[in-house]
Amino acid sequence: MPLIEGCKHYLEITVPVADVAAETSRVVESIARKARMPGFRPGKVPQSLVKTRFAAEIRQDVVEAVIPKAFQKQADADHLKVVSTPNVTEIKFDEGEPLWFKAEFEVAPEFELNQYKGLSVVYKEPELTDADIIARIDTIREQKAEYVNIDPRVSAHGDFSVVKLESLSGATPPVNEEVQLELGHPDTFPPFSENITGMTPGDEKEFEVVYPEDYGTERLAGKTVKFRTTLKMLRRKELPELNDEFAQDLGDFKTAEELKEAIRKTIFAEREATAQGDAKAKLIDALVESHVFPVPEAYVERQVQNIVDGRIRQFAEQGIDPAMLKNLDWDKVRDQHKQQAGKDVRASLILDKIATSEAINATQEEVDREVQRIARQEREVPAATRRRLEKDGTLGKIANHFRTEKTLGLLFESAVKTSE
Repeated sequence: MPLIEGCKHYLEITVPVADVAAETSRVVESIARKARMPGFRPGKVPQSLVKTRFAAEIRQDVVEAVIPKAFQKQADADHLKVVSTPNVTEIKFDEGEPLWFKAEFEVAPEFELNQYKGLSVVYKEPELTDADIIARIDTIREQKAEYVNIDPRVSAHGDFSVVKLESLSGATPPVNEEVQLELGHPDTFPPFSENITGMTPGDEKEFEVVYPEDYGTERLAGKTVKFRTTLKMLRRKELPELNDEFAQDLGDFKTAEELKEAIRKTIFAEREATAQGDAKAKLIDALVESHVFPVPEAYVERQVQNIVDGRIRQFAEQGIDPAMLKNLDWDKVRDQHKQQAGKDVRASLILDKIATSEAINATQEEVDREVQRIARQEREVPAATRRRLEKDGTLGKIANHFRTEKTLGLLFESAVKTSE
């Protein structure tokens, strides 16, 4: 298996005359059964005429049938882990002679594991204060807030105004909706706070709003829209008190203190997961730096495509049709992510080898639990969910995810944690 470069190799393979002849006979018989020629009934065309009339087609069919089988047979004999579609660069095929071809392909890299346990990594246990807990509780109180109508008066900053917005020009499709805006709040686009402040319920007002080019809603970005606004009513926000009754309304808590303790554990778990995630990322970086070996372009291209597909999904989630991004150079996007993709692939190969060395695998219970979670989420029978996930390859990805997470857990637990 001569080396070309990196993980790319080539094989020169000769297919015996007997194998070529047998495949040629099969192809000729197949074509003869379907051949239509004047003067002959369907399927009765002599093979000698078939060979003359369909010579080019026969040659092509024989090549397409023989080469993959011969390549796979040789690859199996040489115990090659081929990871790309072979590219046949040369063929010699003369009647009565063996078929010879040269195929270029990539194989999975072979490398030795360097030290992966006991690596040094910066890590600090998360810290938590009473203020953090109160801030989270205040967020929950905000979510449970009630809005109470107040007597009509001139609106002011801090009021919650219920307004009807109608776009008179500039918006496609037109805006016609009733919304609640907190006047003067950072989340309220300033032109609305400025124009609605000072109005009294029942008042109407027309004004223009100039949206910046980077505005979050694509159909309004960069547009100048003229609105007619009607102030319907004013409201004030009333937050629930932090007491035992509030805690009981949120779940299986008897007292506000129990709620605070549960929130403390939740916040700590979140911060711990983030801190450990950062540390694990640093450990991966260290492993990639200490393991230098070529990676198959086929793997890199696949990872680049995964990254691009992720970008496309992000656009879709934001309501943006990627087909509308005519000025986006996707080839440039792919090139920009190629280096990261190469690093991702190398990291994946290293983690996979560590998992194999440590006999780390996902358990059936872990996979079953995830299948059941997905089934509940999709409102499906677990057996139907499993069949679907097996068919589209997701079940294998789930098992591999658990395997990778366990491997990262091993690296983190064995690492020497330092403060800086």
